[in-house]
Amino acid sequence: MVEILKAVLMGIVEGITEWLPISSTGHMILLEQIVQFQLSEAFMSMFRVVIQLGAILAVVLLYFDKLWPFRKPHEPAPQSANLSQKLIPWLRPNIWRLWGLILIASVPAAVIGLPLDDWLDTHLYNAPVVAATLILYGVLFLVVDNGRRPSITHMDQLTWKHALVVGLWQVLSLIPGTSRSGATIVGGLLLGLSRPVAAQFTFYLAIPVMAGASGLKLVKYLLAGNTFTGLEIGVMLIGMVVAFVVSLLAIGFLMRYVKKHSFRLFGWYRIALGVLVLGVFFVQGLLA
Repeated sequence: MVEILKAVLMGIVEGITEWLPISSTGHMILLEQIVQFQLSEAFMSMFRVVIQLGAILAVVLLYFDKLWPFRKPHEPAPQSANLSQKLIPWLRPNIWRLWGLILIASVPAAVIGLPLDDWLDTHLYNAPVVAATLILYGVLFLVVDNGRRPSITHMDQLTWKHALVVGLWQVLSLIPGTSRSGATIVGGLLLGLSRPVAAQFTFYLAIPVMAGASGLKLVKYLLAGNTFTGLEIGVMLIGMVVAFVVSLLAIGFLMRYVKKHSFRLFGWYRIALGVLVLGVFFVQGLLA
């Protein structure tokens, strides 16, 4: 029961911090200083990533109508239908185009992240790196989100060049503490995307990127000869379900918030969290 309660806490933290640009990794490091699972490190390394599947399902549910590429039976065809739409009337070309942009933006992280996955975990998953990236991107939010007028206020205005640049910014999130949403939102704001468009496109990018990362971790875990105990299955399922429910609330909050407010509050929060992580690391060093 105690381990299940810990999984609930992990799900809450994942559901909030995966979507708000405040770094889920930084919060996980702090949480694991307080809540230490009595489970193997191999399982925990996999669990920290696979728990994201619950968060992904929240995006799919909330934005299903905006992401489903086929027209519903009662949905009227656009008046300005081109030849392809007339020949294949059940397709939604704008959604197929959106998925093309999502895939373009996902390629850089896949190309760089797949071969470096183990190296990044071994060398960069530590408190000093996480604290540094928390503070750096906190400062970037304060500088970038300065009230400039956006040039892109609708998803249909995005081009493949925009998607590629946002995808390159997403590569930076491979460094723990950066925050995937934080990196892509900063990149989007620099390109002239409005806050809602930058946040929404970030949510969409999470589907292939986080699903791929979770699948990779799970396959590596199993190929290493690991199996699941009943408790581990329970912890994983509870964590994902809680992450799903909390993600629904967190995504809704963020989209309402950015329509009226800047990301600067998250910038200050990141800086404070980075200082806290450094403090915890320093105290651990003194006690060691």
